[in-house]
Amino acid sequence: MDLFVATRNAHKTAEFAQILGPEFVVRDLRTIPEAVPGEETGSTFEENAIIKALAAAAIVPGVVVADDSGLEVDALHGAPGVYSARYAGSRAPDVENVIKLLRDLAAVESTERTARFCCALAVARRGEVLATFIATSEGHISHALGGGSGFGYDPVFVPQGYSRTFAELGPDVKNRLSHRARAIAQLRAYLGGRPPFASVR
Repeated sequence: MDLFVATRNAHKTAEFAQILGPEFVVRDLRTIPEAVPGEETGSTFEENAIIKALAAAAIVPGVVVADDSGLEVDALHGAPGVYSARYAGSRAPDVENVIKLLRDLAAVESTERTARFCCALAVARRGEVLATFIATSEGHISHALGGGSGFGYDPVFVPQGYSRTFAELGPDVKNRLSHRARAIAQLRAYLGGRPPFASVR
């Protein structure tokens, strides 16, 4: 099954492909250079996922999936939240976002550094939103960066039940535990079981 992911983030596309498996051919906005992504003006991950899915579905035939995800830190009252990708500025690279987060939490004790990754997926086709899925992964923020794999806040996010960050645990473990893995599992079940998709298999 062909699946178009409304992103230019190569890391995110790779995670979709790895989690979905070989039954799916995953493409993204990098294959359509002239495409303009939907502007993330929503106040929730779900709203932003819907905006991006509808923007892509207006120019791409077939099934489109958009992801909006980020980190919510309890000690920061849910920040960075929907601003996770631009926490240190609109063009800030991942490492600057992570460093800002660690600075903002510098005075926060380990027991108070609870956090969660959140992922919202929106499925659209021909200008219509067909479904949305939301999933989370609970954990806490470490005091320093650790690990060399993953992207975003993976070097400082320690999932519940583990003592190492997603970046230290590696993709095989992360892709079983993460917010995106859990949302994609819901997506996969939906795509495999709903009549509207029979014609695009």
